[in-house]
Amino acid sequence: MKYIETEINDVKIIEPQVFGDERGFFMETFRVDEFNKSCVERHFVQENHSKSAHGILRGLHYQLKQTQGKLVRVTSGEVYDVAVDMRKSSPTYGQHVGVILSAENKRQLWVPEGFAHGFYVMSESAEFVYKCTDYYAPEHEVSLLWNDPELKINWPLVEGISPSLSAKDKVGLLFADAPSF
Repeated sequence: MKYIETEINDVKIIEPQVFGDERGFFMETFRVDEFNKSCVERHFVQENHSKSAHGILRGLHYQLKQTQGKLVRVTSGEVYDVAVDMRKSSPTYGQHVGVILSAENKRQLWVPEGFAHGFYVMSESAEFVYKCTDYYAPEHEVSLLWNDPELKINWPLVEGISPSLSAKDKVGLLFADAPSF
């Protein structure tokens, strides 16, 4: 696997080596020894799998307690995936990384603890799988407003069509009002 640096030092793109022929392909999606050496030492406790239709935007979410690092990938379709640094002591506080993840490019993104995370479905539908370093704790979850003008996230939206949001994401907090770490 290849570990690719991003604009934010702690966020990594992970590109697997894919072995394929006319029968299909094989790839390793995770190796704890390589991840610990090339990224950061973490123990994953939960894995989630979601399916979303085109135009769905999920996020930007983070937990104030039981903070979650997430190793995310797409097994079907294509998404624009975003990680926002919510660590006040970080030199990249308030900055974000945006990456296209797809079943075709097979890339993964490591989103460390202390980051808000979300994605927008660019294909007809997408299946999204992610490992977490701590358990989901809805009582500690914060939703950051996906289109906060201060963050300047350039979501690849279809012109003239608003993304489909959950009730909690419609009332997400502005970055200036959101609690940080």
